[in-house]
Amino acid sequence: MGRNQHVVPNPNGGWNVKGAGAKRATVHTDTKRSAVNIARNISRNQHSELIIHGKNGQIQSRDSHGHDPFPPKG
Repeated sequence: MGRNQHVVPNPNGGWNVKGAGAKRATVHTDTKRSAVNIARNISRNQHSELIIHGKNGQIQSRDSHGHDPFPPKG
């Protein structure tokens, strides 16, 4: 399982895709939508989590593309 991918706002404008624990962004984009699309592809390839943050930095949503420790019951 690879690093979880985070979509986070860049303080200078635009959006960054960062691997968990990374100091530098993997990718910088102008729009959140393109950052989410890129991060989703990376997290699918690495079987990891996708965590999307809002402009304020708080987590807005998560998506699992790998081993889910809490799978839905039913």
